[in-house]
Amino acid sequence: TVSTASNENTKILRRVGVIAIKSHAQEIDSAVILRGQTEAARQVDVRSETSGLVVSPPLRKGAFVDEGQILCQLDTGTRGSILAESEARLAEARARIPETEAQIPRAQAQLEQAKAQLEEALINDNAARKLSKGGFASDSRVAATAAAVRGAEAAVKSAEAALKTSQSGMLGVQAAIESAQAGVDASKKEISRLEIRAPFQGLLESDTAELGSLIQPGGACATVIQLDPIKLVGFVPETQVDRVKVGARAGGRLTTGQSVTGAVSFLGRSADQLTRTFRVEIEVPNPDLAIRDGQTAEIIIGAEGRTAHLVPQSALTLDDTGLLGVRLVDSSMHAKFQPVTLLRDDVRGVWLAGLPDEADIIIIGQEYVVDGVPVAPEYQDVVQ
Repeated sequence: TVSTASNENTKILRRVGVIAIKSHAQEIDSAVILRGQTEAARQVDVRSETSGLVVSPPLRKGAFVDEGQILCQLDTGTRGSILAESEARLAEARARIPETEAQIPRAQAQLEQAKAQLEEALINDNAARKLSKGGFASDSRVAATAAAVRGAEAAVKSAEAALKTSQSGMLGVQAAIESAQAGVDASKKEISRLEIRAPFQGLLESDTAELGSLIQPGGACATVIQLDPIKLVGFVPETQVDRVKVGARAGGRLTTGQSVTGAVSFLGRSADQLTRTFRVEIEVPNPDLAIRDGQTAEIIIGAEGRTAHLVPQSALTLDDTGLLGVRLVDSSMHAKFQPVTLLRDDVRGVWLAGLPDEADIIIIGQEYVVDGVPVAPEYQDVVQ
């Protein structure tokens, strides 16, 4: 009996003392929590398409502008005269239409007359040849009718050429009209570029160009941003990206304490090369424009719930391959490494997935044991 007790004590002494907790999986909330910032729905640097002096007084930054409102008015210069000249050329080209059109029916009539004369000449020539065979017409008459046929054929060709010339003249008039119309359209387009307008309703983030300043093509007139609706932008870790869906309800809390709600409007398909995270955007209404571009926000996105264990962050360890996990006490009181997935952390610890519903997790001493080492756990209360 003494020998058996001695052997049991030796076995106990050989076990490594560790501190563990009996953890039970809990249903955690269904939210994906991110850190992000607000971002304007749209922001455009409005630039000039032409050159000219600014003749309008500047609008100051912070001013509200409507879609289509003039931001910068440029001097007309000689563009009005160029437009008038183009319109005069167009009117001149159009004035040539009646005269040119009248030439076509005249040419057609001359062609029909020439064809009739050719037909008459062919009949006379045929009759003269038949009479000549019977000895009733002289050779001179036959030669005269043949010459008349050739003259009539030449008249037909001349009339056909005159008709083609008349038709070509009409095509030339149409081309002149189209060219003049293009000049008018170009002049009007150039004049329209003198009014630089707001592309959408929003706020001026900068003053518009100063009165009297010269703007070149591509020169900045103003910067306009749209804050209603506004976007909350964050980056989802690849471990949680499958939990986020476009259209899911979401919200955010700003550093000012203001809470907003909206829906996921965009989820990136390409990860950031450095952080391996995916961009997500939540669109929220901002009718009073109280939310500014670039404010820090805590983003909460609705997702399907899951079970997890809450353990102290110090309980995490790595195996020989660098895999993240914890060490458990198995049913035979031996240490066992278990890989885990880190869901998120809070002030109480970290939430882990990948563990059985009930697990004895070593929280102190896990670095001094490996798989299969016998342990003598001392249990503490679980994290609350």
